[in-house]
Amino acid sequence: AFVANGDVFVTATDYTTTRRITDTPEEERNIDISPDGRKLVYAAERNGGWNIYMTELTRKDDPLFTYARDHKETQLTKNKEASFQPLFSPDGTKVAYLRDRTGIFVHDLKTGRDYQVLDKKYNYSYTDGDFSYTWSPDGKSIYFIACVEAESHLYELTLKNKKIRRITQGQMDYVGFDLQGTTLVAARQSMLAPTDLYRIDLKKGTATAITKENESTLAQLGDVRCEKRWMNTTNGEKMLVWVLYPANFDASKKYPSILYCQGGPQSTISQFWSYRWNPRIMAENGYIVILPNRHGVPGFGKAWNEQISGDYGGQNMRDYLTAADEMKKEPYIDPNGMGCVGASYGGFSVYWLAGHHEKRFNCFIAHAGIFNLEAQYLETEEKWFANWDMGGAPWEKSNATAQRTFATSPHLFVDKWDTPILIIHGERDYRILASQGMMAFDAARMHGVPTEMLLYPDENHWVLQPQNAVLWQRTFFRWLDRWLKK
Repeated sequence: AFVANGDVFVTATDYTTTRRITDTPEEERNIDISPDGRKLVYAAERNGGWNIYMTELTRKDDPLFTYARDHKETQLTKNKEASFQPLFSPDGTKVAYLRDRTGIFVHDLKTGRDYQVLDKKYNYSYTDGDFSYTWSPDGKSIYFIACVEAESHLYELTLKNKKIRRITQGQMDYVGFDLQGTTLVAARQSMLAPTDLYRIDLKKGTATAITKENESTLAQLGDVRCEKRWMNTTNGEKMLVWVLYPANFDASKKYPSILYCQGGPQSTISQFWSYRWNPRIMAENGYIVILPNRHGVPGFGKAWNEQISGDYGGQNMRDYLTAADEMKKEPYIDPNGMGCVGASYGGFSVYWLAGHHEKRFNCFIAHAGIFNLEAQYLETEEKWFANWDMGGAPWEKSNATAQRTFATSPHLFVDKWDTPILIIHGERDYRILASQGMMAFDAARMHGVPTEMLLYPDENHWVLQPQNAVLWQRTFFRWLDRWLKK
């Protein structure tokens, strides 16, 4: 089974034909076939909401397929919250699924009853579309990956008593897995090493490497170290901050540093590996890298995660300044060599900090960032998110949340810009249009701030083409070296 152009199709290896199962103007996704091959479940958008639907794959005159015009579709859930990623139990009598912002539920096909098995208030963070979970072979447990306090690990949920057991340990992220019988193979990465595959002992939690694809390359790199720190925020809470130290680090010397601002804005800085925003490569280039899990990121509780909505220029920005100030207390941090970088919401953060940092930073890099919040509200292709996070439209004068949001727009504080800034954007970016970067570049130039712009005519919100990525890295480090290294 597969999804194409928003509809579900089914084919078989011994058939030359493919049959369309759904034929609606709405979208379907997240499909699963029952163990006996006779039922299909999927998430579908109907009447503006996402729910779980099931269809039979049997007909008397066609035992493998159902035609779209006369198949029977059954709606399994009727939830106001988006429901997605359904998964049949091993015996085919139940369907597990995810409910947005709530947790994991199970639908009993015999009784039609829905019941919750994992409440998301436990801080087990996942996002729509990339949550890895599966049933145990006996159907008594569910295995899943969740991000808790900026580390993603494997967990077991026992359905009978709803007890949760953490299986794996360590400063790393598990990013996907597959279970066949009692053999579980998982993909694992960290800020120090790219993804490899491991066999996991489900009882002991031990991991045995299956692949070592980058072993020879990693052997050529230095002894970069990643440290976990907890810092007190200005509102009396604690914030987890990752700090990476360069190879051959000597605490008696002074080093330039980079404060990394996360995108999202609701995205944890976990033990990720990226081929562009790569903390290890930054450290390999001689920088101490500071990565704060400021307010707004998942994995630290619902209140911490949701605090950022309607407060773009508020507590999370004070968190960034806290991280910068705390690290500057260290004798090995060059007080005149700290940069600030970020993409997407991280780019917005850079623009905002440029007008509020009070000489803390010595250069900035903003990639695909929001510069003018009012223009962003009007021109982004993601309208729902703009309303949710900004609190409403700029013309809603009685909407206190919206008015507070737009009053913190970075473009209103360009008069306080005094620090060199590099701006990067893609002209095929429809999430945050390139006009945002162009406005920021022009504003910096007109205000007399040293600035450069790297504009890609053929990239979107991400830089995906290899040669463009090489240019990105060269430009990124050339700018940092110019302003931060003596």
